[in-house]
Amino acid sequence: MTFEELGVMPDLLKAIHELGFEYPMPVQEKVIPHLLNEDGDVIALAQTGTGKTAAFGLPVLQRIDTSRDVPQALIIAPTRELCLQIGSDLADFSKYMRGLKVLPVYGGSSIESQIRSLKKGVQVIVATPGRLIDLINRGVVKLADVHTVILDEADEMLNMGFVDDINDILSHVPDNRKMLLFSATMPPEIAKIAAKYMHEPQEFVIGTKNTGAENVRHIYYMVHARDKYLALKRIADDTPNIYGIVFCRTRKETQEIADWLIQDGYNADSLHGELSQAQRDMVMKKFRDRVLRILVATDVAARGLDVSDLTHVINYGLPDDIATYTHRSGRTGRAGKTGVSIAIIHSRERGRLRDIEKRIGKTFERKEVPTPAHIIEKQLYNLADKLERVKVDDEEIGKYLPGVLRKLGWLSEEDLLKRMLSLEFNRLLEYYKDAPEIDFIDEKPKKERKEKEKKPRTPAEKDRRTADRGMARVYVNVGKNDGFFAGNLIDILNHVIHGPRIDVGRIDLMPGYSLFDVKKADARRVVDGLTGADFVGNKLYAEIADPEKDYSRASSRRKQDGEKKEHHGNYDKFKKKKKSGSKRR
Repeated sequence: MTFEELGVMPDLLKAIHELGFEYPMPVQEKVIPHLLNEDGDVIALAQTGTGKTAAFGLPVLQRIDTSRDVPQALIIAPTRELCLQIGSDLADFSKYMRGLKVLPVYGGSSIESQIRSLKKGVQVIVATPGRLIDLINRGVVKLADVHTVILDEADEMLNMGFVDDINDILSHVPDNRKMLLFSATMPPEIAKIAAKYMHEPQEFVIGTKNTGAENVRHIYYMVHARDKYLALKRIADDTPNIYGIVFCRTRKETQEIADWLIQDGYNADSLHGELSQAQRDMVMKKFRDRVLRILVATDVAARGLDVSDLTHVINYGLPDDIATYTHRSGRTGRAGKTGVSIAIIHSRERGRLRDIEKRIGKTFERKEVPTPAHIIEKQLYNLADKLERVKVDDEEIGKYLPGVLRKLGWLSEEDLLKRMLSLEFNRLLEYYKDAPEIDFIDEKPKKERKEKEKKPRTPAEKDRRTADRGMARVYVNVGKNDGFFAGNLIDILNHVIHGPRIDVGRIDLMPGYSLFDVKKADARRVVDGLTGADFVGNKLYAEIADPEKDYSRASSRRKQDGEKKEHHGNYDKFKKKKKSGSKRR
């Protein structure tokens, strides 16, 4: 079937053919003829990236009377980004329609300029709910002539709390308008909206309700919660050409993970609600231009971010709402391409993973976190592949080749290759030289695990004084009784240890002391940095742990040991600085 056969008019056909539209996608085949020829409303359930905008945009544009400069179609979107994207697409589609005006109205931009544009006359308004209500209340937007209302990503608008706003907006449009509701999933709240506002809606389902895209591969890694960031880095390193979004649950976690990635040398940045609009726009532009390869984002901030060719979506833990996972995974594997949706989880999230599998009708593949050897091999082969495919301008490079050959002619081919690879990979090789295996959580039946746990443990095993391979175990003389927990340890290390950030492995918190793993190369720096620092009045003492030492009695030495060395860093001072707004590094 072609767009001509669907009934799309010549002016629109000319524009979409120039945009590369050849054959309609499934959602377009179902929705376009209905909107052009049938009565009644429409509920379309389709994943992100399936061609929804053209499905509703082409028939909406075709039904506009360009001789009248009044709003005739209203499209409501949950976020500024999606609003702008829809407006841009409609402008492209209507390139050859004389006199047709499309206006996006949204918060975060000058309302005065939007009012001026409205007063000049527009036929299609694309709006976020809050800004539209503001304009209605000012008497600038009149919706009495609107014949088509579109709610795009309706489930997300409900998640963002726009139900009352939608009720308010729909009270200003004629009762006999045509209404279209587009959603990726069909929660009960969507059914309520349909029952309240829609007239005998026809439902079109592209795929299966609440399922993910067919061409997305679902993978999970199960690690200890403390190893999640290390696992994320290894996944990124094992995918040299990654171009993806890492989804986090909170703004704080989003910023923290992005900061760590940037500090560790990745082309990454964050996108969350605490950024100004200018900052958001800059981050999204860099990501669309592929200056950034990894975007760390909250679900709300990423809404409307229309980016093609994402290779990966990474869930830094699973969302509470299964529909949210569907939204996330639907951002990769678009337009017939394949994609990967990864979940990095700990054992307590296993049940939620099984619930998602049931709802989307797919099974997640369990994979082990890539090993250092596998990562290095993958990176080397990727570089070799780039060298094979690089374009060489013989004429230009030939001008400089004789001089370079004179300089490097004494090196054999093998020596030259080794030096080139070392130049590219010394940092990676150094980082992974003593890197430990990330713990693999056993998913054996509970009965098997319980029987194993019944076996008597040695004293060393009870407080786990021995470090993982490639790591050193560090003792510090504060514990749970002092109000000292894992977050406090990470916070202190970030502030009193200078130089590269310390990667902390296993942490064991005891009542009067704590033991934790760091890389052997960092152990002495950590001990020197912690000793003499202050934690809420307790002078810290640290040492590289002795597996044979009874540290349960060592906490009594706290004061005298802590006074052995004064330290230039004071934790209380750093906490005060942090509260006053200093940037965490």
